[in-house]
This record gives sequence, C-alpha cells and structure tokens, in this order.
Amino acid sequence: MAEHTAASTSATTARIVWETADKFLRDVVEEEDYGDFILPFTVLRRLECMLAGSKEQVAKFVASLAALPPHLIDIAVKDRFGLSFYNVSPLDLTTIASVDDNVDKSLQSYIAGFSHNIADIWVAFDFARRTKVLADANRLHAVVKHFSTLDLSPAGLADTAMGDVFEDVMYRAFNKKGKAAGAFYTPRDAIRLMVDVLITNDDDTLAGDNTLRSIYDPTAGSGGMLLVAQEALRRMNEKIDVTFYGQELMPSAFGLGKADLLIQGGRPDAIRQGNTLVEDLYDGQTFDYVLSNPPFGKDWSADEKSVREQAKVPGSRFSHGLPSTSDGQMLFLAHCASKLSPATTNGQGGRAAVVSNASPLFNSDNGPNAIRQWLLEEDLIEAIIGLPTSMFYGTGIATYVWILDTNKDPERRGKIQLIDGSGQWKSRKPMGDKRREMTEANRDVVLQAYKAFDCADPAISRVMTPEDFMFRDVPVYKQERLATRFNDEAVEALRSRRDFTDAHVDVLKALDGTPWNQLPKSFPQAAKAAGLKAPMGLVDAAMKAMGVPDDSAPLAVDRKGQPVIAAGWKITERVPLSEDLTEHMEREVLRYAPDARWDESKAKHGTDIPFTRIFYVPEEPRPLAEIDSDVQKLMGELAEMFMAVSEE
Repeated sequence: MAEHTAASTSATTARIVWETADKFLRDVVEEEDYGDFILPFTVLRRLECMLAGSKEQVAKFVASLAALPPHLIDIAVKDRFGLSFYNVSPLDLTTIASVDDNVDKSLQSYIAGFSHNIADIWVAFDFARRTKVLADANRLHAVVKHFSTLDLSPAGLADTAMGDVFEDVMYRAFNKKGKAAGAFYTPRDAIRLMVDVLITNDDDTLAGDNTLRSIYDPTAGSGGMLLVAQEALRRMNEKIDVTFYGQELMPSAFGLGKADLLIQGGRPDAIRQGNTLVEDLYDGQTFDYVLSNPPFGKDWSADEKSVREQAKVPGSRFSHGLPSTSDGQMLFLAHCASKLSPATTNGQGGRAAVVSNASPLFNSDNGPNAIRQWLLEEDLIEAIIGLPTSMFYGTGIATYVWILDTNKDPERRGKIQLIDGSGQWKSRKPMGDKRREMTEANRDVVLQAYKAFDCADPAISRVMTPEDFMFRDVPVYKQERLATRFNDEAVEALRSRRDFTDAHVDVLKALDGTPWNQLPKSFPQAAKAAGLKAPMGLVDAAMKAMGVPDDSAPLAVDRKGQPVIAAGWKITERVPLSEDLTEHMEREVLRYAPDARWDESKAKHGTDIPFTRIFYVPEEPRPLAEIDSDVQKLMGELAEMFMAVSEE
C-alpha cells in the first residue's frame, strides 16, 4: 500500500509539474522543447526545498570563510552541514515571485548564489537563455510563481518518489527528441531487474561495516541506473559506501543526472559530460558494477576517426573489432567489458548489465563477430535475459540484457545462461511505446531462474557453452550425375564457337552414350582420329552441352577432377562448433539428400546467439476434422446469405 501511495503521489506531482507547459509555454515554445524549460525549473525547486532548512546558517558560515578558495569552502560546508552544494543568495523562488519586476535579473542572481561545483548544471540546461525567452514573452513570472508553490521537499516527496517524478517528466520531455536520436530511456522496472541480477550473488561480500562498492554508467542519462543500484545495495547493507561514476553526452540529461545524484547524496562530479566513444573520462579505472543502456542503432560515423585510432592500440577497449558505423551498440558493450574490475583471489570481480536490441546477438559483420568471439573466448558472458516487448518508452522492439562477469562462480565457468523473460509482464497505462511493465513478481520469476541456473525450468532458462554459439558455415553441394547425349540442342549450343566446325558434329554423334567423365579423353581422341582439333575450351563446352542429368550415372567430375555441382543446389550449412561435423551432416543433411557433399576447408567461422530459435516452441496445427467443420459451417452461412439475397 505504501509503495502504491508513493507512486500515486509522484505521478500526481509529475502531472502538476508538467501543467506548466499547457498553462505558460504554449505559443511561446515549440512543443518538443517544453522539457528544456520544465526540467531546470523542477531541479531548481527541488534543490531549493532541500536547502531551505539550513540556508540561512550556511550563508552566514560561507560569508565567514570568504577569504578561502571556493573548493575549500565546499569542503568546510560538507564537513559542517553534510551538504555537497549550497546557495548563499537571499532570494528564492517565492521571493522572486512576490513581485513582477526584474524577474529575469533576480532569477540569475539567485542562480549565481549556488556553489560553484554545480554551476555546470545551469550551463548544461542553458538556463540563462531559456529564462530570457520566457522573460521576453512575459511568461517568466508566471512560471516562477507556479514552481514556487510546489512542495518538492524531501519530507513531502522522498528521494525515490522524486526520482519517479524526474523519470516521468524526462519521458515527456525527451519522448520525441530521444526517439529520433535512438535514445530510449530506461524504465525503472528494467533497471531494478538488472540490478537485482547483478547483486544477487554478492550477499556475503556485501556484508560488513566497511564495505565499498563502485558503480559506473557510461551512458548515464539522468542517473537512474546509478540511483536504483545504490538503493538496492543499501537495502542489503545500510552502511555500505557506494561511489557513483557516470558519463553522459546530452547536456540536458547530464544536467538532470548531476542534479538527481546530488539530491540523493552523490558527489558533485559523480557524472561528467562527454562523448564516451571519443574519450573515456575514467580511463584507467575499473568498477565493481557497470550498468548501461546504450542508444540502439547509434550511428558513430562522426566518431569514426577517433574510434579507429583507439582500436589500433592492442588490448584497448575497441581493439577486438569494430561494428558497422550504422550501429555502435557493440562498441558500448566492448567498452563496458573493459571497465570491469579484474577477478581477485577473494572471489570478487566486476559485473555488468548492458541493454541491447537483438542486433548484437547475431549481427554477422566481421566486427560484431569478432567482439562476440572475444567475449565468448574470455568467458565474460554470464547470462543474457530477454525482456518483454513494449517495455521501453521509445521502442516496442525486443530487448535484451547482457550480464558480464570477470569472476564467475565455479559452476558457471565455461557456461552461459539464457533466460527468456519476454512473457513476464503486465499491461500498464501507455507512455509512448511503453505498454508493459515487469512487476516485482515478474522480476522475481526471472531472478529465481537465474539463481537456479542449470536446475531452472527449461521453458525459460537454458544453459549453454560458448562453443554452442560458435559455428562453421560449411558449403554444401549436390554432385551431379551426368550422362552423354547427342542432340540438336547440343550442336546449336556449340555453333557460335569459332573452334567448332560441321565436321565436329559427326564426332559428337559418335560419342553419344560415352560415360560423361571420360569425355575429356574420348573427345580429343575421336577428334584427332577424324583429323580435327579439340582445344580444351571446346572440350569443356562440349561436355556442358552434351551432359544431361541421369541418376544412374556415376558422380560427375570435370576434366580437372573437381566435382560438378548441381545447378541451384549449393547451400551453406551452419554447424555449431560444439558438434561433430560428420555427425551433424549425417543427421541434418544426408538423410534428406544422400548425394550431398561438403568442403570443410572452405568453411567460414563465426558466432551468433540464436536466442529466439533456442526458445521457440512450434504450435500444434489444428486437427483437419476441426478445420473441415469450420469450413462446412462457413459454407453453410454463405449459402444462407446467397439464398436471402436471391429471395429479395
């Protein structure tokens, strides 16, 4: 009941916050830009409410330290009041809203009163320019007054509930922009599942008074993954020391993320702004937990030069392979793997949960193949979880969570667990493309399957080996059986050749019925006896023209002794590396085509993870009697309709 009440409160608050758009932004700001104005005011009001109780004391304390450098003042405030940020301005939104003169200047003065360590939040939001837009349209006072009345205090709205408000407002703000850019924001139910799986085996190592854990998100967005992970860890050990590290490119998401982490006790520099593919702002660092929802189908051609330069360095994050520039998901997957803490003797190691669409499972380009091969050979993939469709705000497609681990439990080493959670959902009120959610009960089904490992229900869980996903694409062909037949069509096929004469016709006629495989010798000999030439080109052409399929004939080989492949019958058979090639061919090919042959020397090796095929359950066809009954019923109904029409 408490959880339902909190959700209801946050939903109501989010709706009230968003009412600003309809009331005050219409006809002044483009609809797709509403969020650019609402988000910074929401953040400002929350920060203001958090600081209200101690603001006067902090301002006096900071004034007494005016001679110190700003960073030392920040440390002193943190030590005295436990605050990572502060504001020393005598103004607040209520004071500014009490008069309607110079609202723009007053607001900028108020913002300038915040500690310097969060100044980049307002820069990221481009707050000065946006307030000027509202001021020029005579709407700024109304917006300030609206937000000054909202109770966004921690007492009225707990941190978790405030996070839900941010998620709701963020969805509304970035739905159109985010979808166009391929940035699909991660819903809290998906994050909770990812976090639950990541930490479920760490119960013992998380206990204790001096436990430390680091959490990293290279595509941090608004910081939701980091905060949910912290919340889960603190439920397991309230004394745990959790340190955040994040990187985000989009300015508005960076501003919101930094603010939200501050609100929930994070460091001011917990999220850094920058392009993760171009520059890893945490180069050389590794982490206990990595969570990421990279943009699906991100075109990285703008970053290609930098990425390719990095890939030239052996052992670097991108050195294992590069995907097509049209989709950078696997670059992020490789990056996340590179940021995991190495295995230690006490059983610890880094663990990651990375969201993707289906493409990284089976994309056959050389780059993705090489990255998958590396992950499989290094035994980094612990599990892959299929999520329900229509679970993300900006896409309804199938999505998956890759669980990576540098120090698997002994029973999991050399194995990979696939979990099909696609059926674990309930319907919800649509928000964009999100029409389904995973409840706690749904998530628990997946979590229990993960814990059970190779004892889990095979309907939703399969345990495989890396070799099961490595394959050989072996060329398979059917060898012709040909007989030699003379006919007018054969003669006509050869008449266009300059080395063919009318005198050759009698030679061909004499060869009718000769075993086809003997033509390379028989034709030149017969031609020579007739005083004619038979160059190799003519021999090849004659063999082709006179050869006709004959199941009773021997297997055909050309004059070089190479098998003659039946026209239209060359195929490629995909054989898992874990299977014996001959046994596979006998079972899957020869029983249907006894004359089939294959050439292992020309096999191409690759990797794919056929998730859907592994869990596919064919539907039983309807009984013919039932189908016939339905057809007869339908025919009877049609007959009655025709009779009714004819009577009219």
